[in-house]
Amino acid sequence: MTQLQTLVSYTNNLLNIEQFKDYCPNGLQVQAESEVKKLLGGVTASRDLVEAACDCQANAILVHHGYFWKGENPALTGMKYERISRLIQADIALLGYHLPLDAHPVYGNNAQLGKLLGIEIDGWFANASGADIACYGQLEQPLSCTDFATFLHNKLGRAPLSIQGHEREIRRIGWCSGAAQGYLEEAAALNLDAYVSGEVSEHTYHAARELGINYFAAGHHATERHGVMALGSHLADHFNIEFEFLDLQNPV
Repeated sequence: MTQLQTLVSYTNNLLNIEQFKDYCPNGLQVQAESEVKKLLGGVTASRDLVEAACDCQANAILVHHGYFWKGENPALTGMKYERISRLIQADIALLGYHLPLDAHPVYGNNAQLGKLLGIEIDGWFANASGADIACYGQLEQPLSCTDFATFLHNKLGRAPLSIQGHEREIRRIGWCSGAAQGYLEEAAALNLDAYVSGEVSEHTYHAARELGINYFAAGHHATERHGVMALGSHLADHFNIEFEFLDLQNPV
């Protein structure tokens, strides 16, 4: 076991949370018992993940998408009440790390996505309230738009939505997990052949074609699983606690 506050302080420092002006709190979001023996990880602190934590007797939950987002109703009612009251009743802590987990050069979503795709990071771009969170690098062998879509499908287990902005082969790639389609223009300014993110907007289609860059929406959930996996595994090794990642199905 380890002390909850020791675990939180270490993780906060590791991810340098004070560097970011995020639109949600990073770190401990719901307090619970002082000792942690088992940590359950997931992408989003949904009710299903909370119930799973209760079932497996976890003492704390680690997620990328927690609670208390800027601009939402702060009242603890409805769905939010049901989630948080269940955590409190079960005495389970919630740790959430948003932008700091996107940006971390080792355990972050984008560092881990590059590792999964086998692309070495050549640089970073897309400053998000404190640090660059998007990466770029190049494939060992160039691929056509169709073949790169298949490559992403095989790696992430989800067929991407692809928009072809040019007909040349793809070699130089940019990527940013989650809802980061808004960085497409920055990716094009770097003369990248393709940009990968999680989601797509209506205007993304026109932008990709006019900017001459291929765009791949590979899934918000699918592109943000591996940061929590890597961070949780590191915390388990560092503190000698149990960690389990629960990959709840989400097609978005």
